[in-house]
Amino acid sequence: MTKELCHVIEQISREKGISKEIMVEALESALLSAMRKKYGGRTNIHLTIDRKKCDIRVYETKLVAAEVADPDQEISLKAARAIDPEKKEGDIVEFPLDLHDLGRIAAQTAKQVIFQRVREAERDVIFSEFKDRTGQIVSGSVMRKEKGAYFINLGKTEAYLAIKDTLPTENLKRGDVVKAIVEEVKVTAKGPEIIISRTSPQFVGELFRMEVPEISEGLVIIKSIVREPGERTKIAVTSKDTAVDPVGSCVGMKGTRVQAIVRELRGERIDIIPWTDEPRTLIARALSPASVEKIGVNEDDKTAMVVVNDQQLSLAIGKKGQNVRLAMKLTGWEIDIISDTEYSKIRLEETDKALEDSMRKESQKKETPSVDA
Repeated sequence: MTKELCHVIEQISREKGISKEIMVEALESALLSAMRKKYGGRTNIHLTIDRKKCDIRVYETKLVAAEVADPDQEISLKAARAIDPEKKEGDIVEFPLDLHDLGRIAAQTAKQVIFQRVREAERDVIFSEFKDRTGQIVSGSVMRKEKGAYFINLGKTEAYLAIKDTLPTENLKRGDVVKAIVEEVKVTAKGPEIIISRTSPQFVGELFRMEVPEISEGLVIIKSIVREPGERTKIAVTSKDTAVDPVGSCVGMKGTRVQAIVRELRGERIDIIPWTDEPRTLIARALSPASVEKIGVNEDDKTAMVVVNDQQLSLAIGKKGQNVRLAMKLTGWEIDIISDTEYSKIRLEETDKALEDSMRKESQKKETPSVDA
């Protein structure tokens, strides 16, 4: 192997991120395959490469035999001792071969084997790099759109972004730079397939982790996050340090941090609330931006009745029930919302019923005749 070939291997190793040893092993395997093909598939052809001096040694081996049955595999004892007087029956004799004996077809075979091994090694490198990045955000540019998906260029490889995993309001074009979260890395016949998404709630959580140092440092913790992509996200946060305001940290000075995330999400609304273990307070906060007047809870069934001002009812429920639906997912409680007027009506009906029941009981007492002893 010439110095120039060594240089090529080192260059490919750097560009593809493949170790030099793997490249040398691939070359050994390719050249050995080509040489054996040249000599009719004989398995007694061997090849080794010196890693330091970049020299290739090709040789064939023959078994010393009393009687030669196969000249390609065996050598007579007399001929063996002419080479080395100490050889005896059953020993192995090595014969050097000229590497230039490689013909055009054999050289082409070697080239194909090298390319195949390089592709396999490159796939292994890509898989190793991305298999541990599940749940992390990657950034890339749109290469093309086909068969219901975008293909995103990540540098060494491309990722698969299904249209259903993009925001409802966005239409990506070639060259657009997008961020997404790695949801899955699969091994396929064509190599690793990296599946990414922009609709996952974890995507928003990772955006906050990137934008808010207090979250990445572990001072502020995301307790729960729910989302309807393109519409609204609700995120509940808490702080390990009483001196650190979890909501303020996420919002940033003059809203700079949260606005950066809103821009990435194409204007999606984000409600950030402080987490608490007290269910009434948590439910009230989860229904933000609506104001709550009264809350009754059943802790056994994890159900809650929420009373809001008449003007706040539509805001509390949200468009097509979105706000209360997200609040229920965020808190884990079943929430029923009624207006103050409806609540007053129910209370009045309950009062009337209680009064009627009381009067009925009094009437029954008066009508019941007394029994003399």
